[in-house]
Amino acid sequence: MKTTKENISKELDPKVFDGKVNKNVLYQAVHMYQANRRQGSASTKTRAHVSGGGRKPWKQKGTGRARAGSIRSPIWRGGGVVFGPHPRDYSYSLPQGIRTEALRASLNSKYNAKTLFIVDDLVVEKAKTKEFKKVLFSLKVKETALFVLDKIDNNLKLASRNIKGVRLKRADDLNAIDVLSFKTLVLTKPALLILTRRISKES
Repeated sequence: MKTTKENISKELDPKVFDGKVNKNVLYQAVHMYQANRRQGSASTKTRAHVSGGGRKPWKQKGTGRARAGSIRSPIWRGGGVVFGPHPRDYSYSLPQGIRTEALRASLNSKYNAKTLFIVDDLVVEKAKTKEFKKVLFSLKVKETALFVLDKIDNNLKLASRNIKGVRLKRADDLNAIDVLSFKTLVLTKPALLILTRRISKES
């Protein structure tokens, strides 16, 4: 089932797998995908939102103490926060061409590192974890691995979900950060065809 880099060269379109890795484009894409994953839910209360502090703690003059207008001043314990974070949206988008080029670069990085493998198909007879472990053993995969398929059937989904460091992904949904997040990339031939068409079309 596993193929070497030399063997898979015949399966790869040289227009897509040219061995070139544009690190600048990869950086931009990864930064965007990570920003889009941020919840942006961090929140603090200013002195306007902290309860209490409506009354002046003591008169302005004559006490010998510093002037104070509220017990919820930011310099007081329990007071409001100055310039603290508030909920915001970190997400943004890059042009489709840059995202496509980043996907191409990520695939080439795996190809250059000899951690890209092509299999005819990926099928398990039963929805059992041990069945998927047989696949990993046959491929000699010992580290994290991303399996890219044209479609994901229920048996594969159930058989792989309890294995740490293994993930299944549809070729239509694949992006650069998915590829770079795993040590090994395994493509089925139908998935490779979809990726090749997708990159060639969007380039």
